[in-house]
Amino acid sequence: MTTSATETVTIGGDLTVGRIGYGAMQLTGPKVWGDYPDRDRGIALLHTVVEKGVTFIDTADVYGPHSNEELIREALHPYPEDLVIASKGGFVRGGPEYSDMGAVGNRNYLRQAAYLSARRLGLDHIDLYYLHTPTMTDAPFEDIIGTLAHMRQDGLIRHIGLSNVNVDQLRTALAITDIAAVTVHYNVAERLGAAVRHFAQQAGIVFSPWHPGAVPGGDAGRPFRAVIDPIAAEHHATAQQIALAWQLHRSEQALPIPGTTSVPHLEENLAAADITLSPAEVAAITALVPEDQ
Repeated sequence: MTTSATETVTIGGDLTVGRIGYGAMQLTGPKVWGDYPDRDRGIALLHTVVEKGVTFIDTADVYGPHSNEELIREALHPYPEDLVIASKGGFVRGGPEYSDMGAVGNRNYLRQAAYLSARRLGLDHIDLYYLHTPTMTDAPFEDIIGTLAHMRQDGLIRHIGLSNVNVDQLRTALAITDIAAVTVHYNVAERLGAAVRHFAQQAGIVFSPWHPGAVPGGDAGRPFRAVIDPIAAEHHATAQQIALAWQLHRSEQALPIPGTTSVPHLEENLAAADITLSPAEVAAITALVPEDQ
């Protein structure tokens, strides 16, 4: 367990970014379908994200689909030299409901997806490109990883990431090529990605938890709030800020990507990087949910 939060994290050995990034998924329509309803506000928020010093933005071709990447380009291109934009491919969206989601892994589709993401973002290559899901059945997982490796060799992507994988899949991928980052569901209440976090820490892979600052509400949240609220009061912070600070103390390679459409909430999220938790506080939050190690 780490008990201090460093100021930066390095992706793939050569891309150094701030410890809290920005997840842009919320800048879409309802159910992540269509354009963000207030385009001018979305552009203004992205400007503020960069002005506040964020150097890592996470998006995906399926957000919209496509409109999220297009909004980022409209707002921020030409990009600051220190800004790293990660995108993802593999999911397909057949309609406006979450049940319309599918996945495609064949070589030509994934290469097209990466090329079109780069085009929408106004880039000649993508610094970090994730396989968004391993659930596709049209190609073996090993072949999909091989496709990503060839895309990197061709210069289309700089580093490879994996999203929503388990430890066995991560091991399989590492036997084929280098993996720079993983993103999975992991927070104070949801430890689905616990084993991946532990493996990534040992392997020096950046760990980018999604929904990183979520704290349950209602009756289900009482055990969590009983521990987190007193810590938050001690640090004059919100429970969500403590949840984010815990992520940074939990792993030296953590790169949480909280999303928001509110400037005050953005500022709160970024301020979590300045919170120093004690070892006892980190341990108390970690102990709220059993982990695999």
